[in-house]
Amino acid sequence: MFANLFQLITGRPSHPEVDRNAFVQDVRVHRPMPRNPRLEWMMLACWILIAVKHVLIIWACRNYPVPFHQLWVNFPTWLLGVLATGLYYGRLYRK
Repeated sequence: MFANLFQLITGRPSHPEVDRNAFVQDVRVHRPMPRNPRLEWMMLACWILIAVKHVLIIWACRNYPVPFHQLWVNFPTWLLGVLATGLYYGRLYRK
């Protein structure tokens, strides 16, 4: 990868002895991913903790003078939770 980047930057052609077929070009796995009930319960617990954190942050931002909006704290947490949940269920139900 870095050799190709170096060639792109310098404009030099690749060395003629480089065997392009020696590198992994494609990997396919066709096993279905089984559901993991323990992980799903842990994800539910994490979403409950995220909800509690959101309520506490909203309460703290309304009752104390803070120089930022509560979404600066809550939105990244929610976004990473959605990303993790989406990746798990996306891999689970992918055809």
